[in-house]
Amino acid sequence: MKIPLSVLDLVPVGSGGSAAESVRRSVDLARLAERLGYVRLWFAEHHGMPAVASAAPEVLIAHVAAHTTTLRLGSGGIMLPNHAPLRVAEAFRTLSALHPGRIDLGLGRAPGSDVQATRALRAFDGEQFPALLTELLTWSGERLLPSNHPMQALKAMPDDAPLPPIWMLGSSGASAQMAGELGMGYSFASHFSPTPAAPAFEAYRRAFVPSRQFTEPHAILGVSMVCAPTADEAEYLASSMDLAWLRIRQGQFSPLPTPEEALAYPYTEQDRRVIATFRQLAVVGDPASVAAQITARVRACEASEVMVVSNLPDPVARLRGYELLAAALL
Repeated sequence: MKIPLSVLDLVPVGSGGSAAESVRRSVDLARLAERLGYVRLWFAEHHGMPAVASAAPEVLIAHVAAHTTTLRLGSGGIMLPNHAPLRVAEAFRTLSALHPGRIDLGLGRAPGSDVQATRALRAFDGEQFPALLTELLTWSGERLLPSNHPMQALKAMPDDAPLPPIWMLGSSGASAQMAGELGMGYSFASHFSPTPAAPAFEAYRRAFVPSRQFTEPHAILGVSMVCAPTADEAEYLASSMDLAWLRIRQGQFSPLPTPEEALAYPYTEQDRRVIATFRQLAVVGDPASVAAQITARVRACEASEVMVVSNLPDPVARLRGYELLAAALL
């Protein structure tokens, strides 16, 4: 089964590693993805997390786009409550002007951070997302403000560069119908959400109204993946992900642990139950097993595309996983 593959990059930072070096290495994954035939690469927006260096997706997009030629680059996503809509429109119209036809604008309503970072960002409440989205769309040229509106004459510059295709991100299904009604793309975060994707995709497709950017519905399934030459090595590498997830659930934020750290950790039975729940979301194994698991998930929800995130502290093992997956599925 051939399915378009894409990448979600959180720019992971490993124990003892450097966040600055992780940012610089983001080009390596993008170049590899382009060479292997991946469709797109998106950067997530997270703040105040020592394990994640993707705090400024628009900057990473601009940098990586300048070092690639065909790969689509975008945000997975810009957390709209953290930003003034006009500022988002200006940033992504600028990216569109610099790299025509290669930019995506993925939008989310979650803060992508803890309470302290949310306060520091002066973020809007997530409940204001529909209003913020409506305001953003006025700068897209799709919807015009009334003639008596005080900002009616204000232009989002560069005004002759289009806002890129907009994708709505979801993890519960709540925004699926909205994405469909607005004629947007839709991406579901199965890499961290236990909610089944199929009902959300069905609601999205049922509500879909064709738009200039999307003539038909396009649903992306997010999948967490650890792929290695053997199942044993994949399990070894995934142990890092297990401990990282457990720490996050406990409110502990630190760089990604190495497999050695993870295997030496004194897990309780409760810890192991938490990890087992998380592991149900992840795809771990050798290339044939990972390909079979992803194919089964695609068939279960009829996804149009799969976006894979492999959050490992070892950059070599991480890149190799994407390479093995491409060989098995593309």
